[in-house]
Amino acid sequence: QVQLVESGGGLVQAGASLRLSCAASGRTFSRYVMGWFRQAPGKEREFVAAVSGSGSYAIYADSLKGRFIISRDNAKNTVYLQMNTLKPEDTAVYYCAASTSIPISPRDDKYDYWGQGTQVTVSS
Repeated sequence: QVQLVESGGGLVQAGASLRLSCAASGRTFSRYVMGWFRQAPGKEREFVAAVSGSGSYAIYADSLKGRFIISRDNAKNTVYLQMNTLKPEDTAVYYCAASTSIPISPRDDKYDYWGQGTQVTVSS
């Protein structure tokens, strides 16, 4: 079992940056692929980014490449999402998730554990 707790969300203006964190319980954090997903009001949940257990490989949603960066610190059992040049359309609840599936995947059905989410609101 893995418990995930997100933090770092908030209300920011367009063009600002935010860094989300997701703290995981347990001693086997490095075994999990970690992902970030988001869900905007009235929309389906969508993939944002994911990182391998070692942190050496990451994948991104095509529309977010270059603005968002995923990273992890296995010593701290934490995964991060650095979000730059935020836009109003980035407004959503952001979730982190853990997966035991290999290879790294953007499919949410490959993720076994989910956090409660953190709200990010970007004003224009």
